[in-house]
Amino acid sequence: MNRFLIISSLLIQLPSWGQSYAPPSGQVGTTAIHMDSSLFTAWASGIDVFRGYIYIEDTAYTINGNNRASFGDPLNALGKASGNSADVVSLGDSGVAILTFETPIMNGPGFDFAVFENSFSDDYLEFAFVEVSSDGNKYVRFPNHSEVQNQVQIHGFGLTDTRRIHNLAGKYRAGYGTPFDLEDLIDSVGIDLNAITHVKIIDVIGSVGSSATYDSYGNKINDPFSSPYETGGFDLDGVGVIHQVVDTQEEELFIVSLYPNPSNGFINISLNNKEPFKTTVLSIDGRILMEKEMNCFENKLYLGFPSSLYFIKIEQHNKVYTKKLYLKK
Repeated sequence: MNRFLIISSLLIQLPSWGQSYAPPSGQVGTTAIHMDSSLFTAWASGIDVFRGYIYIEDTAYTINGNNRASFGDPLNALGKASGNSADVVSLGDSGVAILTFETPIMNGPGFDFAVFENSFSDDYLEFAFVEVSSDGNKYVRFPNHSEVQNQVQIHGFGLTDTRRIHNLAGKYRAGYGTPFDLEDLIDSVGIDLNAITHVKIIDVIGSVGSSATYDSYGNKINDPFSSPYETGGFDLDGVGVIHQVVDTQEEELFIVSLYPNPSNGFINISLNNKEPFKTTVLSIDGRILMEKEMNCFENKLYLGFPSSLYFIKIEQHNKVYTKKLYLKK
């Protein structure tokens, strides 16, 4: 029996664990957002990378004389995610990337930004912690949770059920971002959630041994380990922004009312001016379900979709407003 079959058989014999969180991209209930989604309004424009070790439990281990990850140029993580497994920067064990943005990220309705990795499948997953800062000094980490068993090490090419992972970057395959909602940090001290200037990505080592890293509940996070290659660790493809800081004076001229919310399918959209506007309805994973040109005299919309959470995006001239809508039928 080969090594893969031996380890697979061990995993099959493990007790059943919870599956509490969103499933892979394309499945009902996923939170994955495709890189081409119109939800994204901007992408990271600056980056600093601090490479981690190829094999953190033996830092003397080298490839071509180098003991740290070296694959990819940090510039690969700037601009729009490519979905190309080679167009990334590899962080290595516990490596760090700090990304900056031309315009700060703000805490809007629903998800505010998304992090892209380069996994080639829905279940070969490498994770990273995500932290944010409004000054580049004080960082706050998103609360995260791993329900993955941590008694048997997931080997370097092992698999993980994404439904057991919450608020760790790398939850989805290449081309699909893991979204983050700044509202999760609403009680944090020393940070302005409406002026996020830095997003820090920190590789989760994935070992259940001496170099283990832990989730917010004190659980060891088990992901493929070791991966002693130049491409080791989290492979960053990009960070897409959903909600940016807008000019206060412009925002005051663009006020949107959306009601009722929750709705049984019929909604009214009112603006504080009489200019035409465009309405786009998107699924939770960013797929466009409906687009319609509207005005103040024709401002009612019927959504014949199943009960779920949706995004309503209103565009008028160069201004964009996005709001969550709950359908309950």
